[in-house]
Amino acid sequence: MATSAHREEIWVPGMPEPVSHFVHVVRAGRLVFVSGCVASDEQGRTVGGSDVGAQARQALGNVKRCLAAAGATFADVCKVTVYLKNVGDREAVNTVRKEYFGASRPASTLIEISQFVRPDLLIEVEAVAVLPERRRPKSGRKARTGRTGARKTRRR
Repeated sequence: MATSAHREEIWVPGMPEPVSHFVHVVRAGRLVFVSGCVASDEQGRTVGGSDVGAQARQALGNVKRCLAAAGATFADVCKVTVYLKNVGDREAVNTVRKEYFGASRPASTLIEISQFVRPDLLIEVEAVAVLPERRRPKSGRKARTGRTGARKTRRR
């Protein structure tokens, strides 16, 4: 995991090793950026064959794993982009999406593309989430306001 003053790279256990120069997740402050997830298992093998619903379930399961590694859930997702090999598969994918997002409805983009990095892939999903603001200090701790007006918690 690489970090800097403003961003943290997160390698997610159980995810296949990236095949290019990228990381699974980048967290920058409260923002969480999840790289495109496909229907791959831990060894990088495609799960689901020609069943787009099964591939969507694996891809979204991988997104869930990435979100969790950054401390987020699907309820924190603000924007999702879905890439499909066949836009006609939208309804099958939406059925699976509802299982993962529940009542949460992120902003969304759906794009049909001609091919993925591997010919057997049918779907790829990327997401952007925002982590909740820190909660108010617990009782017994005093909060003070600095020059910028930001709340700070004193440690005892």
